Amino acid sequence: MTFDELLAKVRKIADKADVSGIGFLAAQINITGDNGGVFYAEVKDGRVNVEPYPYNDRNCEITMSMDNFNKLIDGKLDPVAAFTLGKLKVGGDVGKALEFSKIVRK
Repeated sequence: MTFDELLAKVRKIADKADVSGIGFLAAQINITGDNGGVFYAEVKDGRVNVEPYPYNDRNCEITMSMDNFNKLIDGKLDPVAAFTLGKLKVGGDVGKALEFSKIVRK
């Protein structure tokens, strides 16, 4: 999967996500490896925006490989287990990172 395909997949999931009850969330996601890249997801005013740019004022930063991120959003990798096993690294607010993972999981 290319980075652009991953971004399209995340946008499709985000369009269907129920973000009621989430005030503001800004997560930067760093995808490592050959097809890696950086994007952010922002929940604001009841909407989710996903853009292929870094986010300087983020609540959290999540770093994963392409393969593991795909497993996470497909529901095949538990975010807590991934964090514990070192497959997911978090900078900033770990609670916001967990909130983000709930938004993007199918």
